[in-house]
Amino acid sequence: METCHLKLQGMSCAGCASTIEKAIQEVEGVNQGNVNFAISRATVTYDPEKTTLLIIQQAVKEAGYNAYPVLETKNEVDLEQATRITQRKELTCKLIVGSTISILLIIGGLPMMTGLEMTYIPTFLHSFWIQLFLTTPVISWVGKDFFLGAWKSFKFRSANMDTLVSLGTGGAYLYSVFTTLFPHIFESHGIVTEVYYETVSVVITLVLLGKLLENRAKGKTSEAIQQLMSLQAKTARVIRYQQEIDILIEQVIVNDIILVRPGEKIPVDGEVVEGESFIDESMITGEPIPTQKEVGDEVIGATINKTGSFKFKATKVGKDAVLAQIVKLVQDAQGSKAPIQKLADRVTRWFVPGVIAFAIATFVIWFNVMGNITLAMITTVGVLIISCPCALGLATPTSIIVGTGKGAENGILIKGADSLELAHKLNTVVLDKTGTITQGKPSVTNYITVNGVTNNNELELLKLGAALEKNSEHPLAEAVVNYARSQGVKMPLPEVKNFKAVAGMGVQGEIMGRMVQIGTQRWMDMLGINTKLLDVTRQQWESEAKTTALIAVEGLVEGLIGIADATKPSSLESVKSLKRMGLEVVMLTGDNQKTAEAIASELSIQRVFAQVRPDQKASIIKQIQQERNGRKQQPKIVAMVGDGINDAPALAQADVGIALGTGTDIAMAASDLTLISGDLRGIVTAIQLSHATMRNIKENLFFAYIYNSLGIPIAAGILYPFYGWLLNPMIAGAAMAFSSFSVVMNALRLRNFSPQKIINL
Repeated sequence: METCHLKLQGMSCAGCASTIEKAIQEVEGVNQGNVNFAISRATVTYDPEKTTLLIIQQAVKEAGYNAYPVLETKNEVDLEQATRITQRKELTCKLIVGSTISILLIIGGLPMMTGLEMTYIPTFLHSFWIQLFLTTPVISWVGKDFFLGAWKSFKFRSANMDTLVSLGTGGAYLYSVFTTLFPHIFESHGIVTEVYYETVSVVITLVLLGKLLENRAKGKTSEAIQQLMSLQAKTARVIRYQQEIDILIEQVIVNDIILVRPGEKIPVDGEVVEGESFIDESMITGEPIPTQKEVGDEVIGATINKTGSFKFKATKVGKDAVLAQIVKLVQDAQGSKAPIQKLADRVTRWFVPGVIAFAIATFVIWFNVMGNITLAMITTVGVLIISCPCALGLATPTSIIVGTGKGAENGILIKGADSLELAHKLNTVVLDKTGTITQGKPSVTNYITVNGVTNNNELELLKLGAALEKNSEHPLAEAVVNYARSQGVKMPLPEVKNFKAVAGMGVQGEIMGRMVQIGTQRWMDMLGINTKLLDVTRQQWESEAKTTALIAVEGLVEGLIGIADATKPSSLESVKSLKRMGLEVVMLTGDNQKTAEAIASELSIQRVFAQVRPDQKASIIKQIQQERNGRKQQPKIVAMVGDGINDAPALAQADVGIALGTGTDIAMAASDLTLISGDLRGIVTAIQLSHATMRNIKENLFFAYIYNSLGIPIAAGILYPFYGWLLNPMIAGAAMAFSSFSVVMNALRLRNFSPQKIINL
């Protein structure tokens, strides 16, 4: 079996995805075909001995769409984004035209709709012929894609929202055209001539607005890939023929020797062959402290060289490099995530064929029983108009709009309905450690002198330590200086003479005539400095996964500093609240096991995955998703919460990816929800908001369908045998409008949502 990814063109709704999926799966030799509407991509597993990629592409083409192999290059991503922008401009242009015509038609139709004389409205706008002239471009150009989508679905014996829009607006348009062309037929039967041009234009314009918003939301899905690719260095300084030459990154080959200077990005993956330096690998590991690299150590492309210069041998280039693998992981995870079928789409699958059958039956019965084609047309069009999906189309979007607005008020950015629908079903939350649970940067958590209490000598010692560290390039030095400043040490710091840094050990220098040294226990032992006074405290701090540094003055140990990545103030409350809500909380980190367990113990998290690389993170999320939960033993629905580039594959793989606004843009682009402030309590709020929004959507769908369910039989003339009364299509339009009004008003109730505190600490 082989697996390929296809980029799809021409889809307009989730129904189109189902049509393409069906076409692919009907190809002999295809084992599995999954179409993701959110990213317009298909993942196909097939037997190359029975079929080919060209045959699969042809099947998609015969279904009315286009499919192209995904090349996973930056040029392709750029082209895709450019195409989406072009589509957005076209939709915007159509929306402006549709809105303008709709306003004119509403103004022109006010006298007919209200029964009032409105002399201040231009007379020509009342003309049916003028309204026909204005509406025809809306039907033929603005709403063209809806009719094409309906036709494509019809060819594959399926129905979608395009079908309803086409039937409702097309039926109302044809009825109005017939009325405009042959008014005497209606007048001869004593029927007041009514037209519904404004209904046609307004419905198409509103649905088009939804399409534009959808286009903008879908555009966000490619941002993660774009930004990941932009991280890569553009050129590399390669040593060839005993000369240093700059070449494009694409021209680097395995075994090239590459020179990297301070502050530069490492071009490709490789192994250090000369020199040493500290490398910022936070994009891969998520850890804030740069890693020291020496001869023989591995370096990763797109990470940043902080201090020294070094040479390394290229070992992985192109698609084999770690960054390229992360890009592929994000794409695969997004492509394998089945699109969540919205409640409206699920019901529409049966509702649309039912309406069509009912409308046909209505026409046949009236024509055969009454022998009157006019009455048959009135009842049939009444059925189509009252079933027009105004309320149905508004049911989900209005709640989502209000819900996402409330989310933004509470510091939560929500990409779409899918993530809101799933959030209330979550049963497992996986938390990244660094930058998510913790602050994401090293800081001094403990400080003590040999005296053990706060006094003037303690501040004086801290001043000496900060003065010495200010001259150091070591990643932890800044934490010491910042701590001294926060404790009230007066600036400027004293001058340091004869400063010396000992790699992997510590720093020393003369300050105001005294030799001051800060470093590891091992270095103090090498210097012959007795540290027994602080050994118990040091061992205790190290057992809590803290980095310790001893301070010695004139050969005597005077103080001890503990440095760690401290947890955020909100982390403990958030974890306890999630547990109280019945969710399992898991920690996932690239940090070492000892540090991970120390943080997990502090927050009462029982399940920990440590020393995990980005590719492994996505695999672990997939593993947890396959585990069974509860008495029904259903697969777990998992949320991943992270902030770094290394979290992007896991965020995309999770059922709901939650990024922190304080993290990287790539993490936010790969996620479904973003917590703007980085406060983990936003997870609890998001779940509560999901519950409230989904409840509101179900209420809206009830309102939408109850009017249709009651109105369709009445429009079909079910009351005629008893009261001799038929539903005027105008009343059908009013009922449809009232159902839309009910839906909108109910959705607005969501504005009263406020998060509930689960636990008080």
